[in-house]
Amino acid sequence: MLLNLLVLVAGYLLGSIPSGWLAGRWLAGLDIRQQGSGSTGATNVLRVLGKGPALAVFVVDVFKGSLAVLLAKALLQPPIGYDAGSDWWVVAAGLAALAGHIWPLWLGWKGGKAVATGLGMLLGLTWPVGLACFGIFLAMLTFSRIVSLSSVVAALALPALMLAWFGGNGLRPAYLLLAVLTTVLVVWRHRSNLQRLLAGQEPRLGAAKAADDKAAADKTAAADKAGDS
Repeated sequence: MLLNLLVLVAGYLLGSIPSGWLAGRWLAGLDIRQQGSGSTGATNVLRVLGKGPALAVFVVDVFKGSLAVLLAKALLQPPIGYDAGSDWWVVAAGLAALAGHIWPLWLGWKGGKAVATGLGMLLGLTWPVGLACFGIFLAMLTFSRIVSLSSVVAALALPALMLAWFGGNGLRPAYLLLAVLTTVLVVWRHRSNLQRLLAGQEPRLGAAKAADDKAAADKTAAADKAGDS
């Protein structure tokens, strides 16, 4: 039992690694929580710091979710065969990683929205479901260019994807419960985004940069006009 609890603590600590906050501090000397949406996730890092830092944060967040689950599997699941009891501990370790990302101890319990960490958790748990979920996210993002909407749609599809994958391979209740809880967490964390979506105010990917470029162009044109007069 002590080992099981230590695995849960390790999952939380892995999830709580504040990659987005560290990127803001190291690269720009700022607190990412006071910029943009206030989230420490990769989407806000993209808005504030650009593509390179956002990609690095995304990879780290995916990795810490995967590592939490893979560590639990290695230490708690039998090497051969199926143990339903250990499934629950593995799932708990994955949820601990999500909790660490959303409520990190080091940042006053204010972190990200757990989408990338949730993807990593799924890839560690059952990679075909994780890839399918990521595919839905990318397809929706290509169509809408709204990250929050794409995240919510992928999360809503997760329980059905989990059922479809294990339908012919023996349903694992712990995994299904994890899918449902992950969906609830992601939707709940995006509740303000959903309100903006309903109001038609949620920004599309690249919209802020386009607005900044237009403002800069307008400013340059005004300066040129003033110089000519």
